[in-house]
Amino acid sequence: MNGEEEFFDAVSGFDSDNSSGEFSEAHQKVTGMIDLDTSKNNRIGKVGERPSQENGIQKHRTSLPAPMFSRSDFSVWTILKKCVGLELSKITMPIAFNEPLSFLQRITEYMEHVYLIHRASCQPQPLERMQSVAAFAVSAVASQWERTGKPFNPLLGETYELVREDLGFRFISEQVSHHPPISAFHSEGLNHDFLFHGSIYPKLKFWGKSVEAEPRGTITLELLKHNEAYTWTNPTCCVHNVIIGKLWIEQYGTVEILNHRTGHKCVLHFKPCGLFGKELHKVEGHIQDKNKKKLFVIYGKWTECLWGIDPVSYESFKKQERRGDHLRKAKLDDSSGKADSDVADDVPVTQETVQVIPGSKLLWRINTRPPNSAQMYNFTSFTVSLNELETGMEKTLPPTDCRLRPDIRGMENGNMDLASQEKERLEEKQREARRERAREEAEWQTRWFYPGNNPYTGTPDWLYAGDYFERNFSDCPDIY
Repeated sequence: MNGEEEFFDAVSGFDSDNSSGEFSEAHQKVTGMIDLDTSKNNRIGKVGERPSQENGIQKHRTSLPAPMFSRSDFSVWTILKKCVGLELSKITMPIAFNEPLSFLQRITEYMEHVYLIHRASCQPQPLERMQSVAAFAVSAVASQWERTGKPFNPLLGETYELVREDLGFRFISEQVSHHPPISAFHSEGLNHDFLFHGSIYPKLKFWGKSVEAEPRGTITLELLKHNEAYTWTNPTCCVHNVIIGKLWIEQYGTVEILNHRTGHKCVLHFKPCGLFGKELHKVEGHIQDKNKKKLFVIYGKWTECLWGIDPVSYESFKKQERRGDHLRKAKLDDSSGKADSDVADDVPVTQETVQVIPGSKLLWRINTRPPNSAQMYNFTSFTVSLNELETGMEKTLPPTDCRLRPDIRGMENGNMDLASQEKERLEEKQREARRERAREEAEWQTRWFYPGNNPYTGTPDWLYAGDYFERNFSDCPDIY
């Protein structure tokens, strides 16, 4: 085995004897939340409770089989101290820092607020459609709030499907490359109102006290009724205090959403925290037409909600606000910030909820998380259901589906010894398969996606080959 193989496969050295106690994380509370998506069920059920039918609609589980374990006894520093600036996909990480989901399942969390796509499809005007699409793009990263566990790296050829008739979509993803890791996905509305697809290959780096995930890959949304396509790339996500202190997350960077038919563009700025935390979680931006005329202003927080208003009202409000700030700043002490050192990055004090400008329009609000979310890796109600394996499902799923991965299943059930052993076995099985292909000079063949160019941007992408839901899985690889 060469060094590259060992790093990429990240064999675990976890010992479950160290898995007791509590894990301290930043538990920021968002008050006054309203669940706009009435199809969600946030009630808490008993552990192991089977889903049932209600008015013909499948009910999904509301709790994981076992609560999360402590990470407090593990020193990340012993692993990462020699890896500053390297990609984390090449670093051996103990299973203790995972969450019981594959990265393919985590991508599926984009669909939690799919009602925003349905709403966009029903809007008659391109400006209104862009408002809903922008809200969807922001909502797609909302589930990452306080999520500090690392998803399992998908095995080459691993797949995940999700069909939600109650939410009106079906979704399929496949790990199409191992070096570099690339995950391709395709989703479609059950009423033939949209296609949502892309390929994701985030670049993870460790920077001393934080882990940064730089987004790579194009996300495409097609509204079929309007013959429109929108493309964008996600913001950068950063997890602070991976060595010492309370973990906390911020998103930053500029996201540009382009309507390729009309030329409308939405420019969203995910604000970095800033010296005193005033900008934490904030999102600000605008929608412009093809002539770059500003038509609509968007503001809010990716952890809470998103509002919009016309530019004239927004500028008038900001002008008044600046007058007030000028008076307040005269009274502030001009103190300097702390220099970068070995101490933890202070968790910014949670700011007040978004200040709503009179006349604003609510575009999106986050779903309320279940009361026991902190004991379930800070999962949302939607996320809790993703690895659910219902009775008889094995007969309809391909053998490559994430739900059948024994290491993730073991972790979800609280059996950390089994999870660690299975993770190591699966990675060695993957390495041996790669060596066998090298001996036979055979290329890996993807099953459900093929390499090509994005039809709207012209950039390299992975495109859905179709026929997955015909359910002919006879030629799927044996990866588990």
